[in-house]
Amino acid sequence: MRVLVVFAHPVETSFNAATHQAVVAGLKQAGHSVDDCDLYAEGFNPVMSREERLNYHDEAICRNPVQSYVDRLLAADALVLVHPVWNFGYPAILKGYFDRVFLPGVSFELANGKVKPTLHNIRKLGAVVTYGSSRWHAMLIGDPPRKVVKRAVRAVVHPTARTVYLPLYGMNRNTAATREAFLKKVTATMGVF
Repeated sequence: MRVLVVFAHPVETSFNAATHQAVVAGLKQAGHSVDDCDLYAEGFNPVMSREERLNYHDEAICRNPVQSYVDRLLAADALVLVHPVWNFGYPAILKGYFDRVFLPGVSFELANGKVKPTLHNIRKLGAVVTYGSSRWHAMLIGDPPRKVVKRAVRAVVHPTARTVYLPLYGMNRNTAATREAFLKKVTATMGVF
């Protein structure tokens, strides 16, 4: 299976970088082909330009500025997101990835004012996410990142796609042992993804 891993953290020595490495290692151990997309390292521009927005519904040209990212997404059989939760949302670079790459004709099409999901090449969806806050606090405010993955992104992929969401809450208070156990869980989970 060809798995597109989309990683969004600017610091190569961060715990998120370690989770990213665990994801890639686990997927490769399972024999998957991995397309490793490190948004920061690749210099992905998350800002949709005025011109892009004006051409958003013109499928013939809307993907031109991000064609290589669209091609990678459409070539994948599975998608795994690896990112921290900042201010109870995605890092801006990842939000920009969704805004600029999940375009009409890529992840959905509009027909008579209705959205029809089209990203059916994605048959498995995963997310490995770290939170500074506790699970209780994240739940109290509705855990938006979990909902976006399990509802919004899940809604545009293949209807029978399996979804795996691996969160590590309380990063601000976790011990080295807790973090190490999480990395082992990530590698093991990706090893059977």
